Amino acid sequence: MAEPLRTARAGALGEADAGREVRLAGWVASIRDHGGVLFVDLREATGVVQVVIDPVADPEVTELGRTLRDEYCIAVSGTVRLRPPGTANPDLPTGAVEVAATAVIVLSPSDPLPFRIDDRADVDENRRLEYRYLDLRRPRMAANLVARSRAMGAMRTTMLAQGFLEVDTPTLVKSTPEGARDVLVPSRLRQGSFYALPQSPQLFKQLLMVGGVERYYQIARCYRDEDFRADRQIEFTQLDIEGSFWDREGVFSALEPVIAAVARELRGVELPLPFPRITWHEAMRRYGSDKPDTRFGMELVDLGPVFTGTGFQAFAAVLAAGGLVAGINAGPRETTRSMLDGLVERARTLGAKGLVWAVVEADGTLRSPVAKHLGTPEQEGLKQALGAAPGDLLLLVGDRAKAARSVLGALRLDLGRPGGHDALDFLWVVDFPVFAVDDDGNLAPEHHPFTAPYRVEEMRNDPQNALSRAYDLVVNGVELGSGSERIHDPRVQREVFSILGISDAEAESRFGWFMRALRFGTPPHAGFAVGLDRLVMVLQDEPNIREVMPFPKTQTGYDPMTDSPSVVDDHQLRELGIDLRPEVRASLAGEPPGS
Repeated sequence: MAEPLRTARAGALGEADAGREVRLAGWVASIRDHGGVLFVDLREATGVVQVVIDPVADPEVTELGRTLRDEYCIAVSGTVRLRPPGTANPDLPTGAVEVAATAVIVLSPSDPLPFRIDDRADVDENRRLEYRYLDLRRPRMAANLVARSRAMGAMRTTMLAQGFLEVDTPTLVKSTPEGARDVLVPSRLRQGSFYALPQSPQLFKQLLMVGGVERYYQIARCYRDEDFRADRQIEFTQLDIEGSFWDREGVFSALEPVIAAVARELRGVELPLPFPRITWHEAMRRYGSDKPDTRFGMELVDLGPVFTGTGFQAFAAVLAAGGLVAGINAGPRETTRSMLDGLVERARTLGAKGLVWAVVEADGTLRSPVAKHLGTPEQEGLKQALGAAPGDLLLLVGDRAKAARSVLGALRLDLGRPGGHDALDFLWVVDFPVFAVDDDGNLAPEHHPFTAPYRVEEMRNDPQNALSRAYDLVVNGVELGSGSERIHDPRVQREVFSILGISDAEAESRFGWFMRALRFGTPPHAGFAVGLDRLVMVLQDEPNIREVMPFPKTQTGYDPMTDSPSVVDDHQLRELGIDLRPEVRASLAGEPPGS
């Protein structure tokens, strides 16, 4: 019987193993020649241990050792021993011991590396993604993968302990509007027809409630064809839950222990439960965002009372048109001309018509381009409203209420968001509007069209201001996920479709199968979906979601490792009944990879 390649794990060796004969396997993380003695750092999933190859003890093994290069995959036999006095490495878990090699086998050599496999190397992200399998060997990425796995384990353990049933839902589904473009899959057997990849298991988990499951969960893959951001990818993973006979309190009481278990597993912290709550309207009024970062103040202040009757025409016109003049106190800071000009330009890129800044001087006067237009009562009222002190920078925006709050909310994050610490401020945002309203008054679902309104009569008579039973979970300004109490009455569901301009015929064509199910004794139910990738991103203190996903796409949706998306041959297209327009073929012919 062949001997195993391993009898021990490299990262688990310690002083208690001194004198033990072991066989190890892993990769050459580094190799150093100290006067003929070779020191090899052997790395595998559990960690790193130092292997010593001594030419005096074994010239043959040393000869082979001199052929080793970084990232060769090798097996080593040897004896664990304590490192000589003064040579222990306290920064390494195995730093008290080393392995004196008696045999080395090259299991697989490595080509020259495109970049160094360590966290100190500054490597272009496209290059890292092209060689993602090498990138995953780096300590940081390996730790993120472990964290992701531990997060999923904590989720499953906590859900099962609460009596939830894990149920898979289909990957090929009917296209339904859920707020983003569907990723479509053509059918070969029904040419001209398309499946969609699920944006979420929304309708199927509701059907499970109709089916009497009562408590469902799934760690689900989801797909949304939307623009990429630091916290968004075309495919992602979420913890999806749903419960019958629930209102939002049922959701919160089930989900908060799950989030606490993940934070405990990854951060070793105990989150205070229950999480605080804030209404959507209060979040927008105080923070200018429906996903507020509550780790710092710098809250928005309505300055309408200060500027009532003002002679400053820009603000007077805004208030006369029913708009909002609001501001934030950015606190004491150095204010060079270039910095202030940069803030004005940033506000414009955020959609503001302009930005008024004012610095409180040591004598209490205001230094500002508009100071001459503001009377003493206005200046004093402004300082009092914003709690200003000498040295503080005040930023003011006058515009439509939605635009003013959005701009100030973004500037607040730019100037106030703390960095370099590990605080976790979880927050429920509740009572969202039923519908989002664009500048032309058009309505769209604020969450999705299956969200229950608080009052049907209010939704019918004043849809632009009606509130829903929807809620989001936010941490440190990052939206982790959304949920709601669902519509379980088919009559209410048809009314929502009608308000959205979806005719009975269109509703039947797109949702008839779902509407039919609602007529068979559907229980009241509610649910939620937590973005696993985003949660791990925050807990691992990573700047973007790609760092915690095994094989993500670039910001443009391109995968440089597999060169996808890619063109398929005409035979495949013919089988699917698809032809490309001439202009598309022409553009593909001259398109470089990854463009």
